[in-house]
Amino acid sequence: MKSNSIQTLGALAALIAEVQAGLRFPCSTLTNQRLDPAAQPGALPSAHLHMIVGGNAFNATMLGDVGERATCTTCQMSEDFSNYWVAHMYFKDPKNGTYHRVMPKPVQPLLGGSQGAQGGLTVYYTQFDLSRDNLKQQPIKAFPPGFRMTVGSPTETKKPHAGLSYQCMSGASRGAIVSNWPTGKCSNGIFTTHHFPPCWDGKNLDSPNHQDHMYNTVVSEGFTNAPACPASHPIRVPQVTFEIEWDTVPFNNLWDPKVDKNPFLWSFEGTGAGTHADYMFGWKGDSLQRAMDKSECFYDGCGSIKKQAMSEANKCTVKDFVKENIDGWTKYMPGQDPESKAPAKVKKSFTA
Repeated sequence: MKSNSIQTLGALAALIAEVQAGLRFPCSTLTNQRLDPAAQPGALPSAHLHMIVGGNAFNATMLGDVGERATCTTCQMSEDFSNYWVAHMYFKDPKNGTYHRVMPKPVQPLLGGSQGAQGGLTVYYTQFDLSRDNLKQQPIKAFPPGFRMTVGSPTETKKPHAGLSYQCMSGASRGAIVSNWPTGKCSNGIFTTHHFPPCWDGKNLDSPNHQDHMYNTVVSEGFTNAPACPASHPIRVPQVTFEIEWDTVPFNNLWDPKVDKNPFLWSFEGTGAGTHADYMFGWKGDSLQRAMDKSECFYDGCGSIKKQAMSEANKCTVKDFVKENIDGWTKYMPGQDPESKAPAKVKKSFTA
């Protein structure tokens, strides 16, 4: 079990005051749907439910320059029309087996005028680590239009790759970094992190398994610089990371760790080792490259990227493509009902 390098919000705020590298910004939830244009392009619906943030070009199939097609984004950086998505977290009632979505809440602290974010996740693009950019020794190349990648796999059952983790939040502490679901109740929710691979082959925008065009040299948790890229994947790209706070607190009175197994799961059932995430590049023009070519970018956009108020970002939406009811208590998770694509509704007095 490893200690988190950032244990408290106060410590994080102190660290941010000293950082000179990378980007950090929130993105509100864009939509929650069974769509997956990276792993299951064209599938309508996809196999399981995702929580999606970013630009409004999001669709079942996404090709070409996403940044040129989107007209708004739920991210604070208004030139970032990328899409970021993860499987949705669920609570499974140990008494009767019914399901309820666990809602994300904005990652704290909200800095740089980012107050007002709704749900969603926080995105990082780092060049080296959080204290320096090291651009003279390790220049960074931004992703090209049409690029996409995934990290992790829903079919993994043993242990996720380094950089994919959970933390049991208590008060202002994020808790120890672990590779599977916390075993007890978390008084302030469950914190999840997804660090993407930093090495690209420089040729392919995608690959059949959506990972082979990348090489994952991440070997540790936290925001440390990943080891050097191999000759097969020589291009160093920004280290993309998602952080999410999941509000598990409303469910704490519905289970007993002494007698019940962990009741939280991803929208595909599976195991905690199956945590995974998807990325679709969509920055407009050369905006991301401009940011990666500068230091002192952390949450001010390097002064070269336009930012928007989160109240404006929250107006960005996409239509409901799948049209299934995902709210309230259900007998099945979306896509799991053997008789219908829509989850069956059940009556229950508790409302999360």
